[in-house]
Amino acid sequence: MIKLLDAENYPRWNDFVQASADSTFFHQAEWKTVIEKAFGHKTFFLYVEKDERISGILPLVHINSLFFGNTLVSIAPGVYGGIVASDGPSYLELDKEACRLAEELGVDCLEMRNRVQKNPERPHKELYVTFRKTLDADVEKNFLAIPRKQRAMVRKGIEAGLTSVIDNTIDRIYQAYSESVRNLGTPVFSKKYFQTLKDVFADQCEILTVEHKGELIASVMSFYFKDEVIPYYGGGTDLARDLKGNDFMYWEVMRRAVEKGIKVFDYGRSKIGTGSYSFKKNWGFIPSPLFYEFYLVKSAAMPDINPLNPKYKFFIAAWKRLPLAVSQWVGPWLSKDLS
Repeated sequence: MIKLLDAENYPRWNDFVQASADSTFFHQAEWKTVIEKAFGHKTFFLYVEKDERISGILPLVHINSLFFGNTLVSIAPGVYGGIVASDGPSYLELDKEACRLAEELGVDCLEMRNRVQKNPERPHKELYVTFRKTLDADVEKNFLAIPRKQRAMVRKGIEAGLTSVIDNTIDRIYQAYSESVRNLGTPVFSKKYFQTLKDVFADQCEILTVEHKGELIASVMSFYFKDEVIPYYGGGTDLARDLKGNDFMYWEVMRRAVEKGIKVFDYGRSKIGTGSYSFKKNWGFIPSPLFYEFYLVKSAAMPDINPLNPKYKFFIAAWKRLPLAVSQWVGPWLSKDLS
């Protein structure tokens, strides 16, 4: 029997997530709260019960945008999603209900953000990869495992006198992140979204900031889930490039994670052929394809809303020239509908 998640059943949902080997940070029930509060999107967190026990879950977000289309996605703004089920019938029941719901809502398409291929007959994007690596329990061995040229970048940051601290507020991460995405020509998420993430996920959400003589250089918001760390939203100021602030920052996330006993470093999603993709490969991480599978409803083809699409090049070029304050004001209005 398919049910919709309510606040009372958050603990049961999360117990299932914690017990499943296939679940991710983005399958947690708290994302329903974050998405509804920060973006105002309608959510459908579906689950199946058998013998009064949850046997499958599927978090869905409905994004209906004038500019970016009408989609049902599992899960935005997360990079992983899709169905997690303990048996085949539960999986099929949730998949059938998701397709039915997509038809009922009249969306362009249903998008499942799977880490592994689930439905080969459905179209999927060959655009994204993820970078994940098992960490050694010895900090120094992880440092030596970084390829020589990239290790030299980290050393330069150390020699420049960079230091890292854990911030309890979102002010500096938001400043560094919004500056970075503006420079890439991408609208920034709202400050409210960052604050909501910190409030809702609490100890699972950590902000590491890099300083040089007390001045902000770079900052990153990381998520902790099971035995993994996911540095998710990061960016640097103009000084970060010369001081190797980003290189030092990600090493500090890794170093601190190892000291906490974390076993997996998840560098997250990148588009093939981008600077982010190359940066992560330089750390010795091997890319694994992501299978974003689509069930098409009103659309005849998969959506192509990404910065590599040539039709967005003039928008991106113009956005890069915006004053930072303007991008921080206008950006959230657009970014909330970007999945």
